[in-house]
Amino acid sequence: MKVAVIGAKGLPPKQGGIEHYCAEVYPRMAAQGHSIDVFARASYTELPWFYRYNHQGVQVITLPSLRFRGLDALANAAIGSTLTLLSQYDVVHFHALGPALCSLVPRLKRQTKVVVSCQGLDWQRNKWGHWPRRIIRLGEFTAVQCAHRLIVVSEALQSYFLDTYGRDTVYIPNAPAAYAASDPQFGYAQSLGLHPGKYIVFVGRLVPEKCPDLLIQAFHRLNPPGWKLVLVGGSSDTLGFYRQLQQWSKHNPDILLTGELRGSRLAELVRGAGLFVLPSDVEGLPLAMLEAMQEGIPIVASDIPPHRQLLGEGQGVLFEKASLADCMKALDWAIQNPADMQAMAALAQQHVRDQYTWDQITNRTLDLYTTLLRSRLPRQARISREVGFY
Repeated sequence: MKVAVIGAKGLPPKQGGIEHYCAEVYPRMAAQGHSIDVFARASYTELPWFYRYNHQGVQVITLPSLRFRGLDALANAAIGSTLTLLSQYDVVHFHALGPALCSLVPRLKRQTKVVVSCQGLDWQRNKWGHWPRRIIRLGEFTAVQCAHRLIVVSEALQSYFLDTYGRDTVYIPNAPAAYAASDPQFGYAQSLGLHPGKYIVFVGRLVPEKCPDLLIQAFHRLNPPGWKLVLVGGSSDTLGFYRQLQQWSKHNPDILLTGELRGSRLAELVRGAGLFVLPSDVEGLPLAMLEAMQEGIPIVASDIPPHRQLLGEGQGVLFEKASLADCMKALDWAIQNPADMQAMAALAQQHVRDQYTWDQITNRTLDLYTTLLRSRLPRQARISREVGFY
C-alpha cells in the first residue's frame, strides 16, 4: 500500500500533537512493508525545498514554505495534494481541518481514497483571526464533503460531526508516546530548584486556548507552601502572549518557564511532578495528558469533554473551565490529598495501558485503509441545505 500524508510539519517531531502522532504511526506502517510519504514543511525541517530523507522507514519530502502565519500549512497542503496527482497513491491522508481544504484535489484520481483526521476543531483556537478561522471552517466543510473516511480522536468530536453535519466518523484515539530514560538522580530538575513530588507541571504549547495564564494566576494566589509551578513549552504564533506569561512569572520565583523540552529532560520533569495540570478551553485528545497518565502522575484538568473522557471515571480531578476559583479549589484539594490523588493516578495509568496504545491505533488505521481499498463506496449524500456554513 502506498500512502501520502499531508498536514504534518515534519519528522522527527519537535512539538505538536500531529507530528508526534505521525512519528508513532507511520514508522509502524513502514515496518509492515507499506510505502509512506510525508509531505513536510521546509520551515520546520530547516532543509532545502523538495529534499527527501528517510525517518525510520518513512520518506519525508520537504515542500516550499510561506513564512506567514496560517499560510504555511495551506501552501504545504496545496502543493502536497497536487503532487499526489503525479504518483499512484492508494490513500492520501490529511491531518487537521485547515489542510483538509485541499482534500478535493486527490479525489480527481478515482482510484485514490481520501482520509481526513480531525485532532480538534482548530477554528476554536484563539490564535486565529477572522479570516483564518473561516478558512479552517471551510476546510472542515470540505472534509465532510470529500473525505471517504473522517477520523476523529475523541467521542466529543464524533458527536460534533454527527450533530452538525449528520456525518458518521471513525473514532480512533491518540495514544501516549513512551518517554525517554531520565536521570534517576534528578539532576536537571534539581538545577532548577525542584524537589520530587513538590511541583506542578504543565506541558504544552503556551497559547491562549490552553490557559496557562489561568494556571499561573491560580498558583500565584494559592501560593502552596514548598511547591513550585513549572510550565514546559514554547509559543506557537503567539509570541505576545508568551512574553506576557514571562512577565507574570518574573514576579514569582516559584513559577518557572523552561521553554520547549524533549527527551530525558522532559521525561525527568514529568516523572518527578506531584501534579500534572492542563487547564485548556480547547483540546482534541491531549497527548501530553495521556503521557502523564501513562507515567502514573496525578492529573488535574479543566472539565471539557476530551478531559472528561480520560478522567471522568475517578481517574483525576476536574474543575470548571475558565474558572479561577474552581481551579484554585481543585489544586488545593489535590495538594492536600496526595493518597487519593495517587489512587486516581493508578486507575488512570491502567486505563491508558488498556485502551490507548500505538500498535492498536496503527492496526485500526491500516484496517480502515484496507477496507476502503477493497470496497466500492457509494457517492456520499449531499449535506442538507439546512446545514449552513458560517
